[in-house]
Amino acid sequence: MNSKKVLRIIDVNLNRCKEGLRVIEDIFRFILEDDHSRRKIRKIRHSLDAIIKKSDFRDKLLLSRNAAKDIGKEIDSLEMKRMNSSELFYSNLQRVKESLRVLEEFFKIIDKTEVKTIKKTRYKIYEIEKNAFKKWSSLRNFG
Repeated sequence: MNSKKVLRIIDVNLNRCKEGLRVIEDIFRFILEDDHSRRKIRKIRHSLDAIIKKSDFRDKLLLSRNAAKDIGKEIDSLEMKRMNSSELFYSNLQRVKESLRVLEEFFKIIDKTEVKTIKKTRYKIYEIEKNAFKKWSSLRNFG
């Protein structure tokens, strides 16, 4: 497998994951006003930064990026169906979990030392999701 293509997959999923975490963090901060959960999400987001900042890894990711030719960059109708902050919260949680799983799998190819960290992060998100939906009934009220 072409390592540049693997790095591109990792770059896309790191970005997707961090973007989703930022949306979740802002929902905790501004809508739910839950600073404890906001700090947990922020810590996870920054832990991904730590992976990116290792040695020349950031440079490799940037060199692998090809946003101009990304066949999946257009907005589709599914993305436009968000009706409220509950749907945004749920959709971004799914985006984060899916991205972490992709990262976990592709890091097995390029850097096995990060796999355990990413897997632990995915399980932290599962717990945050469970606790958020248990604590904030408003998050459960979407169709």
